[in-house]
Amino acid sequence: MSTKVKDTDQTPTHPTFALVKSAFPESSFRATQYRGQATLIVQPKDLHEVMRFLRDDERCAYNFLSDVIGVDYLDYPSETLGRFAVVYNLCAYSRDDRFFVKVYLNPSIPTDGIENDPALVVDSVCDLWPGAEWTEREVFDMFGIRFEGHPDLRRILTWEDFPAHPLRKDYPLRGRGEREDYRIVDRTSS
Repeated sequence: MSTKVKDTDQTPTHPTFALVKSAFPESSFRATQYRGQATLIVQPKDLHEVMRFLRDDERCAYNFLSDVIGVDYLDYPSETLGRFAVVYNLCAYSRDDRFFVKVYLNPSIPTDGIENDPALVVDSVCDLWPGAEWTEREVFDMFGIRFEGHPDLRRILTWEDFPAHPLRKDYPLRGRGEREDYRIVDRTSS
C-alpha cells in the first residue's frame, strides 16, 4: 500500500491522508510526501484524537509507534510552522507501511532554561502506545517539551536538577558550567 510520488507530482498521495481528512473534517492539516515518506502535520489540540484514529481505524492500523523525536528549528534556513516539532514515527506491519505525524510548537516565553512554558505542551500518547513513555521522556529532557498525561514525566538522560535542555540549538556547545560543578565519583568515594 506504499505509494510513490513522481518527481513532477507535488500532491501527497498516501491513502492515509484522505482517511484522516474525512474522519476530522473540521480540523486543519498539512501533508507532505518526500521520497515515499508521508508526513501529516497536525495541530497540537488535535494530536491525541488523530493518533487514536491512526491506531484504531482498521483501514489505518498503525499498531506500532517506532519513535518520538524532538526537533529544534532555530535558525532553520527556510520557513517553518514553529520553532520546535515533535515527530511520531508510526508503522503498520500488516502493510509494511510507515507514516509520520508532526506537531509544531512555538515557545511563548524566552527559552533560557525556562522549563514550564505553557506553549510547549502536547498530549502524551502513552495511553495509546505504552512504549512512548521513554521516548517522550527523552524529548522532555533534551528539548523541554512537556507531555500532558504522561505517567512519569521526569528527566531520563540528565540528572534531575540539570538547569537546561541540551539539544536546544541555543544551548552552548560547551555547556553552561555544569561539568565544572559536577561531583566526580570514583571507586574510593562510594
